[in-house]
Amino acid sequence: MSFPGLMTAMITPYDGSLQVNYSKAGEIAEYLCDNGSEGIVVSGTTGESPVLSSEEKLKLFAVVKDKIGQRAQVWAGTGSNNTAQVVQLSREAEKLGVSGVMLVCPYYNKPDQEGLYYHFRKVAESISIPVMLYNVPGRTGCNLLPETVARLAEIDNIVAIKEASRDMDQVSKLINLLNQDDMAVYSGDDSLTLPMMAIGAHGVISIASHIVGKEIKQMIEAFKEGDPRTAQNMHNKLFPIFKGLFIATNPVPLKEALNLMGMEVGGLRLPLYSANEKALAFLKELLLSYNKL
Repeated sequence: MSFPGLMTAMITPYDGSLQVNYSKAGEIAEYLCDNGSEGIVVSGTTGESPVLSSEEKLKLFAVVKDKIGQRAQVWAGTGSNNTAQVVQLSREAEKLGVSGVMLVCPYYNKPDQEGLYYHFRKVAESISIPVMLYNVPGRTGCNLLPETVARLAEIDNIVAIKEASRDMDQVSKLINLLNQDDMAVYSGDDSLTLPMMAIGAHGVISIASHIVGKEIKQMIEAFKEGDPRTAQNMHNKLFPIFKGLFIATNPVPLKEALNLMGMEVGGLRLPLYSANEKALAFLKELLLSYNKL
């Protein structure tokens, strides 16, 4: 399959009662396509996957896919820390015709490398669509090591990894171990997109692309077209927003920023909670500095 350079981990919009706003989800998916996203991950961390029911996730997958058609790939966030449930949800997502599934490392359980290997292998073998692994040790409490990823890459439909360990040595080792024609490595952190691409990563699964998607795409394309200076300048320009959207737990600042921009994406389900006044003031100044208000 083809691997897009810019994919977005999409937020999940709610109405005033914190019920999923499916019509708004479709609007946001179209907006992301209009602003450079070539792939959309639905119900990932940014989409508040831990507080969505399986029914809500499946409806989101269907709504987004129906809304954007063939404009962008739609990847379904079906991962959790219960292998049997992941298998079931992934099979249901496959029936909806999604491009693939993204599977986060099982959190809280803290499996060892063998547990991680057999978890991902079990899910991948239960479906026929592509699988993207998602390593984010800061949230899961376990780190999917390069050697384990290389073993998993031998499974035909495990084709990509979103790498968010923030360890560039680990990323270098990972890329050295992989055949990049068979497995694409994506940055899971906007601020590390260009550094990771410099050592062989394919692109980014972004959150900042909700706000500066066209600019991120320009940075990626400049690098791929052999213009590292332009890419570097774009990285430097975007760095404040890359970092600023993490002044609190993602997706709290992102949702607050989008609401400030008038997109009416709603609040957050507990245990996440609204940003404080100081954070809101910071976000407003940040958006003003990028002419987004």
